[in-house]
Formats: sequence, C-alpha cells, structure tokens
Amino acid sequence: MKKRHIIALILLILIVDQWFKFYIKTNYFLGEEHNMIGDWFKLHFVENEGMAWGWKLGGSGSWGKIALTVFRMVAVVFGLYYVGKLIKKKEHPGFIICVGLIIAGAIGNLIDSMFYGMIFEASEYGTGKVAAFMPEGGGYAGFLHGKVVDMLYFPLVEGTFPKWLPVWGGEPFLFFSPVFNIADASISIGLIIILLFQNRFFKKEEPAKTHPTVETNSATTDDAQVS
Repeated sequence: MKKRHIIALILLILIVDQWFKFYIKTNYFLGEEHNMIGDWFKLHFVENEGMAWGWKLGGSGSWGKIALTVFRMVAVVFGLYYVGKLIKKKEHPGFIICVGLIIAGAIGNLIDSMFYGMIFEASEYGTGKVAAFMPEGGGYAGFLHGKVVDMLYFPLVEGTFPKWLPVWGGEPFLFFSPVFNIADASISIGLIIILLFQNRFFKKEEPAKTHPTVETNSATTDDAQVS
C-alpha cells in the first residue's frame, strides 16, 4: 500500500461527497424529499449543525459549533499523520484503507462546517426556494459555522410497536431513521470493517520457537562417540 493510493481514495470520496452535497443544496429546499427506489430509499434534504444523529456540543451556542469544528480539524490532522505511519510500517492494507475511509469522511464534513456558511445562502423549509451559491449578500453564517448537508434516507421498516410492549407499546417506530451523507457512510463503513476484521488486521506474530539446550558436566573430547 502506497501513499498515492490512499490519497487517491480520499480525493475520490471527497469529490463524490462534495458534488452530491452541492447538488442537493442548490436544487432542494430544506425538507424536500423524493423517492429513489420505492419507499425505502429517498433523498431527503436536512442540515445538521452538530455531530451524528443531530447531537450538538454545548447546546446550540456558537462556542459549541466552533469547538466541534476545531476538534474535527485536529482529528483530521492526526489521522493523516497516523495513516502515514501505518504505510511506513507496512501494516495490513485493509486496515490502512479503512483509516483512509474514516479520514475522507471526516474531511468531507469538515469542509461543510468550515465553508458552507460563507458560500451558500440559507435553505428554508417548505418555501420551494433553493439556496443560491455565492449569494450577493453573503452566506448564512461565518467561518467555522456552516451546517453539514445530509440527504441519504433509508426508512427500511415502518410500523408500530406491539401494545403489550412496556413504555413504547402502540407507538410508531421507524428503522432506519437517520439521514446521512456520503462522508458519514465512509466513516461508518471504515469503522464497521475494522470491527469485523480486527483479528485479521491486528494479528499478532507468534514468537520464534527455540530449541532447549541441556547442559552437562561431561567433558567433550575428540574421542567422544555418538551412539
């Protein structure tokens, strides 16, 4: 595994991720949804101010958003350094690829957080109006305050919990409910493969076998015979 292979992988994921986000941001209004394959695969435009599942660091305050973006920047820098060490040490190619997937996803969402607030107009719910790229009046937020664009939605199973079930009995449920993007998928795939194949990726080398020697007090001479 060489550095240029990982660089090419990261760039490919970034290009696909950013192209898809740019298309959704400039062609969908916030909350717009279209079925792609039946009812179980949809494009549903939402924006995420925080981490995965919509979690926020420190509530909705500005400092929390900045702290999260800076954390992503540090994680990306460390990840690039770490994958370089893995390549030099000639670690398992599968593990190196998985780390590359995670780094690519982190960079993809970092780009949104850093720049999207500056280069895009704000998206609005239910207006039928899509956001403009590089609007004359400026973007909807400053540097480090952009929102991550999500659009992939797979509501695979929808129904209601059985009435006899405690707490949730009779309430509706949906699997799989999160809306995510290509960068999120890249991170998840990398982590899942590492968990599934960790024994292969981190296989320990068995120590070389040594043959025991037996010490005796017998003198060794040229006349000694081996029987």
